[in-house]
Amino acid sequence: MTIKERMACCQLFTDEDANYPEEAAELARARQRGKVLCYEINRLHPDDIEGRMALMKKLFGSMGENVWLEPPIHMAYGCNITLGNNIYINFNLTVVDDYKVTIGNNVMFGPNVTIAVTNHPVHPDLRGSMFALPVVIKDDVWVGSGAIIAPGVTIGKGSVIGAGSVVTKDIPDNVIAIGNPCKVLREITEHDREYYYKDMRVDQVEW
Repeated sequence: MTIKERMACCQLFTDEDANYPEEAAELARARQRGKVLCYEINRLHPDDIEGRMALMKKLFGSMGENVWLEPPIHMAYGCNITLGNNIYINFNLTVVDDYKVTIGNNVMFGPNVTIAVTNHPVHPDLRGSMFALPVVIKDDVWVGSGAIIAPGVTIGKGSVIGAGSVVTKDIPDNVIAIGNPCKVLREITEHDREYYYKDMRVDQVEW
C-alpha cells in the first residue's frame, strides 16, 4: 500500500517512505505549504481581517461561513481540516492533521487547544513509524482552554470539554466532560439554561 493508503486504513506508515518517493515528496510539499500559510496568518497585522480570511480559505480543506480565528495557529498540513459554520478559534490552536479532522457548526475553542490525529507505537523498535486516526468534533461543542484531543476521538453534539482535559475516548452528546483522562461529569440539562454559572441566573434578555 502507498503512504496515503496506509493512512486511510489506520496502518503504520512513515511520511518518508523510500518505496514511494514521489508521494513522500508530495506530502513534504503539502506540509511545507501548511507551515508557510500558518506563518503568514500569524504575521498579519490584527486589523487585516480580509487578508487573514483569504489565507484561512487557502489553508483549510474547506471552511464554512462566519469562522473567526485568533492567531497564532500551528498546523501540520491544514488541508486535512474541515470547518463548518459559526466557529470561534481562540489563540494558539495546534492541529497535527496528518489525516482528517472534521469540525462541525457552532464550535468554540478556548486558548491553547491541541488536536492530534497522529500517534506512535509504544515499542521502541516501532516508534519510528506512526499511525493516524480521524478526529470528529460535532456541532455545538465547546472545547475549553488547554484541552488535548487524542487520535480517533469523536466529541458528541452539544458537549463541553473542560479546560485542561485530555480526551482519549469518545464523548457522548450533550454532556460536560473533564479531567485526565477526560470522563463524563454530567449531562447538560434545562437547569443550565436557567443558571449560566453556579447560582448566577440568566436574565430575561432575548438572545
